[in-house]
Parts: sequence; C-alpha cells; structure tokens
Amino acid sequence: MARGVRACEDPRMQPVQLRILVTGGTFDKSYDELEGRLRFQATHVPEMLILGRSRLRVEVETLMLVDSLEMTDEHRARVLSACRRAPEDRLVVTHGTDTLELTARTVGAAQLPKTIVLTGAMVPYTFGSSDGLFNLGSALAFAQTLPAGTWVAMNGRCFRWDDVRKNRGSGVFEECSPSPAPPA
Repeated sequence: MARGVRACEDPRMQPVQLRILVTGGTFDKSYDELEGRLRFQATHVPEMLILGRSRLRVEVETLMLVDSLEMTDEHRARVLSACRRAPEDRLVVTHGTDTLELTARTVGAAQLPKTIVLTGAMVPYTFGSSDGLFNLGSALAFAQTLPAGTWVAMNGRCFRWDDVRKNRGSGVFEECSPSPAPPA
C-alpha cells in the first residue's frame, strides 16, 4: 500500500451508534379487522430496519405508542428527557405527523449537543404503500450526516426544528418561512 493511503475500514468493525426513540403515530399503527379501526400493538421499527437492509447498529427504545393528536406536553417532556439521557449523540425519533413539529420545537429549544432527527409517516407501515420506510431511511441518513441540532425528515427533505410545518392541504412538510425568490 502506498505511503499515506489508508485502506477502507470495514464498517462492521466500527459501526455508527444511533438510538431510535419510538413514540407511536401512524408509523406504528395496525389495522384491527375485528374492530375495524387502527390501533397500536408494538413498534414496527425493528421489522422496518430488517426490510430496509439496514447495516447500522442501533438501539430501539419504545417510549410510548400514542397517536400524536393525543400527545400532551408531558409526553413531549418525556421525549426530551429520553433525548437528554441517551448515551448516543445521534438520535432518530419516530412520531405521528399531526403534532411532530410541536415535539420538534420542544426538543430543539433545549439545544442539546446531539443530532436529533424526528420523522413519521402519513400512511401506516402495515398498509404496504407507506412512506414510513422511506422516511425512516432518510432520517437515519440525516442523523449520521447532519451537525448537532434538531431536524425533521419527511418526504425526502430535511427541515430545521424552528422552520417546519405540516401543510394539511397537500399532506407534505414544508418550511414555515417563504423561500427566497430565485435571482432574475
């Protein structure tokens, strides 16, 4: 090997440490055929990691399984506490999309010295046509590459915690501030 050139290290020998904090939301809902409604049983995240062929070494921690419309300030404080106490510096939080930006603001305002990426799904993973697998993969990639701060990963895009909202008319996430006009 030439002097000054390093061989690529085997990523399995030096895996990235990352924690996924599960809160529920559409991500983890399943259809109950007997009752004819969506409900929670357990998180689908481990199965999604296998299906997505993830090679990251992650720790999956289920904080709660709640619909984000039912999420309270106490739930958000619990998410923030889990982010604070996590030994990893890179975290992904799965969350329902209806109040995802509220939790992002709670976590972001704390200015933790970690990279924290919140993500969710508009369609339950168990429906087969869910955006959840794509959003989870994007969040994992963003969590490994972005600097410390709180971010939201949805629809293949990444947003700052203080500049994101769910556009309920189009069903996508976007910046709160208007984009600057392109130069003439």
